[in-house]
Amino acid sequence: MDGIELRRMTAADAAGVALLEKRIFAHPWSEADFLYEMEQNPVARYLVATRGGALVGFAGAHVILDEGHVTNVAVAPEERGRGAGRALMQGLMQYASNLGARYLTLEVRASNATAIALYTRLGFLRVSVRKKYYGDNGEDALLMVCDRLPPVQDGFAEAETVFL
Repeated sequence: MDGIELRRMTAADAAGVALLEKRIFAHPWSEADFLYEMEQNPVARYLVATRGGALVGFAGAHVILDEGHVTNVAVAPEERGRGAGRALMQGLMQYASNLGARYLTLEVRASNATAIALYTRLGFLRVSVRKKYYGDNGEDALLMVCDRLPPVQDGFAEAETVFL
């Protein structure tokens, strides 16, 4: 994770994130999709990972009450295996915990052994299979859940976050 910096994604990141998404996924989200998440979706929280100021990955979740659902995780192909994915997931797990989530869920392609191994190392468990989940090729998704989130950081606050 040497040299990786994490920060909250902003609308200014939408174009770069959409370009990275397009490089990686068969059905990528658009810049407008990311702008919606940043500007209009009150439950969306995203992080970007940079190395030397350059965008190398991002991850996001929707946090509603005590549940967080990981919406997407992406790492530039040339950065894989260098710690960005782990840093993003650990950061997202902390962020979700800070916002009140007690657990996170996600779907991952059944063939994505690298991601499955990372999620498992971070405490995610396979709980189900979503048959033919992915529209591009009909591949199954594994539904994974983690209820071992880190403790809330002392002093965490976001102006737009309302704790009930």
